[in-house]
Amino acid sequence: MTDSSPKISQAQMYSVLIGASLMLTMSMGMRQSFGLFVTPITQSIGVSVSDFTLALALQNIIWGVTQPFTGAVADKFGVRIITLLGSVLFAAGLSVTMVATGPVTLIIGMGVLIGLAMSCVSLSLALAASAKVVSPAKRSLTLGAVSSAGSIGSFIAAPMAQSLIVGQGWQIALVGFLGLCVIMLPGAYFAGAGDKKSPRPLPGAMDRDAGLSLKAALHEAAHHKGFVTMAIAFFVCGLQLVFITTHLPAYLMLCGQSPGLSATALATIGGFNAIGCYLLGWMGGKLPKQYLLGTVYILRSLFIVFYFMSAPTPTTTVIFAGAMGLLWLGTAPLVSGLIGSIFGLRYMATLSGIAFFSHQAGSFVGAWGGGLIFDAMGNYDMAWKIGVAIGLSAGIAQMFMQTQPTARMSAAVPA
Repeated sequence: MTDSSPKISQAQMYSVLIGASLMLTMSMGMRQSFGLFVTPITQSIGVSVSDFTLALALQNIIWGVTQPFTGAVADKFGVRIITLLGSVLFAAGLSVTMVATGPVTLIIGMGVLIGLAMSCVSLSLALAASAKVVSPAKRSLTLGAVSSAGSIGSFIAAPMAQSLIVGQGWQIALVGFLGLCVIMLPGAYFAGAGDKKSPRPLPGAMDRDAGLSLKAALHEAAHHKGFVTMAIAFFVCGLQLVFITTHLPAYLMLCGQSPGLSATALATIGGFNAIGCYLLGWMGGKLPKQYLLGTVYILRSLFIVFYFMSAPTPTTTVIFAGAMGLLWLGTAPLVSGLIGSIFGLRYMATLSGIAFFSHQAGSFVGAWGGGLIFDAMGNYDMAWKIGVAIGLSAGIAQMFMQTQPTARMSAAVPA
């Protein structure tokens, strides 16, 4: 059975890749900088740290819960309609947050609206759209390059936000983020340039995605032990990353460091993540992806131990940020690459969304759980120790995941 859809042109391929990269630069840059607003917003409107982190936690869990559904809609109707909607929702969430007077409006703006927006304009859809327009031989490297754009965003958004918070106030900093949403719109539009086009297959390979139903794809994923293991391990990725982006600024202030160090740390993470995503994407095309994923989780855990065991200084904070940056979003192209090789591309956005739900469940725990532990104990000691313990466990489990393609994919041999 062959696919009669028109093939991707070279111009459409570059439109998708550039658009997806621009969209990620803006959306992920803003999302990774929200931790800078914890202290100014809580002091300004009189809410607790746990109130603010509950809004961020809900943002992440709503993002995760809705990601499979936005992925399914994108698989059926195309990426463009979803990414444009997400850009508008992001701006709406920032606008509501600007006029927040208590926990409820903060949860609606920062939590619900931005959570919905992130499921439309984040990594899952950007990587699914990008994977469709490149050949399998170049897929891992391309996904790494596109993912790196998401890290460049924090290199832009964090210093801008910190400068505006100090000089003009947190509301003006959110106005600056609204400007980034305007820049996000053309990226969201061009990310859908490959909609309704046929993916680039291996030369001479039979199309085994044709005729595959969503129900059949979900059945394959639910019964693939490797996919289940990878999705559960992805929980740890979300927990560790969101704990750091949400609570590192407050931790540094607790330790007497200047507010500017937080922005420097987040920007450093973004800069090094651009290198790490590209490097891990390149390595993913040459080495087993499950081993790389497991190594990332284990190394992150070890770096957290080394950093939090002693009082932070500007030097150790920047070194820690650089080390974590190298391991930051590089998991995304590896997970997407594994899903593509095991199940194919037809329902990649949907299956990536299911795996990402686990990631966001971890993000929920990392954001809100860290806030609850801080409010109860006055420090983050127990929080980082829990993150390390489950990180090491997940890393070991990830290394032993099953990576064999489904029977349908194994049958896709040259005609």
